[in-house]
Amino acid sequence: DTRLSLYGQGIFVAIIDSGIDYANIDFRNADGSTRIRYLWDQSLNPADGETAPVGYSIGVEYTKGQIDEALNAQTVSEQRRLVRSQDISGHGTAVAGVAAGNGSNSGGRYAGVAMQSELIVVKLGNPIQEGFPRTTELMMGIDYIIRKALELRMPVAVNISFGNTYGSHEGTSLLERYLDDMSNYWKSVICVGSGNEGTSAGHTSGMLKEREEQRVELGVQQREPALNVQLWKSYVDEVDISVIGPSGVRVGPISERLGTQRFRIGGTEILLYYGKPSPYQTNQEIYFDFIPTGSYIDSGVWQIVLTPRKVVTGIYQMWLPSQSVLNQGTAFLNPVSSDTLTIPSTASRVVTVGAYDARSFSYADFSGRGALEKNAEMWVQKPDLAAPGVRVTTAKAGGGYGEYSGTSFAVPFVTGSAALLMEWGIIRGNDPYLYGEKVKAYLRRGARHLPGYERWPNNQLGYGVLCVESSLPD
Repeated sequence: DTRLSLYGQGIFVAIIDSGIDYANIDFRNADGSTRIRYLWDQSLNPADGETAPVGYSIGVEYTKGQIDEALNAQTVSEQRRLVRSQDISGHGTAVAGVAAGNGSNSGGRYAGVAMQSELIVVKLGNPIQEGFPRTTELMMGIDYIIRKALELRMPVAVNISFGNTYGSHEGTSLLERYLDDMSNYWKSVICVGSGNEGTSAGHTSGMLKEREEQRVELGVQQREPALNVQLWKSYVDEVDISVIGPSGVRVGPISERLGTQRFRIGGTEILLYYGKPSPYQTNQEIYFDFIPTGSYIDSGVWQIVLTPRKVVTGIYQMWLPSQSVLNQGTAFLNPVSSDTLTIPSTASRVVTVGAYDARSFSYADFSGRGALEKNAEMWVQKPDLAAPGVRVTTAKAGGGYGEYSGTSFAVPFVTGSAALLMEWGIIRGNDPYLYGEKVKAYLRRGARHLPGYERWPNNQLGYGVLCVESSLPD
């Protein structure tokens, strides 16, 4: 079946992540030259002879020619002087290996999906440890990639393997709307992981009723140095907030007024902020910052009490920061596992990818889940589909291969597959318009159902699990 002899030729695979081990032979051609057309390291300050990409003010851009020169260097130190970008964590290299590694280190055994695609790599600006890059840096990265692809007249599949829990999760934040807007430019597909918050108990939600107090219980483990909670609700609903500390001391009800209000319970100071709707969304955020007066927040069960004064829609949702920055067990006592997608996988036009275990053909429980049903006018089916995300063998920074789990490693299966579909459609002339939402539609249609689910699409696996063969039209 010649339909299936696809390798991603003529398509860019773009990786926005922690960088790439450019010397790794999985990202090189048979003659030893690099498959990376451009590498923009946002974290570097330009040295002699180096520049940021034209039109941007941060980082250093390396071209294929410069990378090839570095690869031909006699010593490692000379190589690192010529192209200084390094993937310290190895995350970006592993992701790139799944999407587009050619498996040269393993005689082809651990080849990625689009193994002949050229790469554009953006290493994001320096995030704090375990933190996330600033929204602006990600937006610049997307802008850069789409512009390069347009300039070189090559379709591009973009991979975003990270996200965080901060936002209303309705697809309406600045970043999500930006991704939706950028999806309209040129021939592109943007793929984003659904995150690993499915079982972290960092989300809860409920329904407010007039004159009925609701208590949300939050367990805080010992030695927790900082914590914040975001509550999102319709701006139309009016709610007073009280907080009860682990010792039983209650502060509130605190009525809504703009700006920050401070109060103290035990050894913890709480900043409460009533937000206003933004130019991007009609929802309102109420933000709680827990700050220890000593080293740690008071541990035990905290209660956030909601006292509605006027209820129109009544739905509220609450999120904690990602589990990776909290102590194990700091969590809501009555968590709700739906709506645990990380942002920006909530953007409507991206392809949102969850994870499953390809060994046992079962959903990976950590994989972020979408909304359960149409409870908001913005409701979009998410995730779109799932791909293998448990013990995936892929390229390691420094050479060799490692096993990785997480939706980070499921997304690049879909990014690489999008490149193959675009090669079949655009490069081979079978369908010159096979990009954007059309790729998503084909992937959804071809997705396979796993046993044990009554409803497809569902909020765990979307339309099913990735199957490129079934996604190509006959």
